[in-house]
Amino acid sequence: MSLTITDECINCDVCEPECPNEAITQGVEIYEIDPNKCTECVGHYDTPQCVEVCPVDCIPKDPANQENEDQLWVKYEKLTGNPRSS
Repeated sequence: MSLTITDECINCDVCEPECPNEAITQGVEIYEIDPNKCTECVGHYDTPQCVEVCPVDCIPKDPANQENEDQLWVKYEKLTGNPRSS
C-alpha cells in the first residue's frame, strides 16, 4: 500500500524532505502523498521515513491504494531505474 496523510496533519514540514521518491507535496490544506510515487520507502529504508518523523501520527497506510511488497519493489524499480537488491 502507499501511505496517505490524514487531516490531523499540522503542516509541520518534516515529512516532505524525508521522502526519497518526492511523493510528498504541499496540498491545498495539508501535505499529500502521490500514491504513484510512494513505495513506503521500499528500496531505500526499512521503514517509511515520513512515518518515523511525523509528530502527530497522521500517516497511515492508504486503504484505497493497496499494494504488496512485490508491487512496491516494482514501483521502486520503475521510479529509480535501480534493480531490486537481494
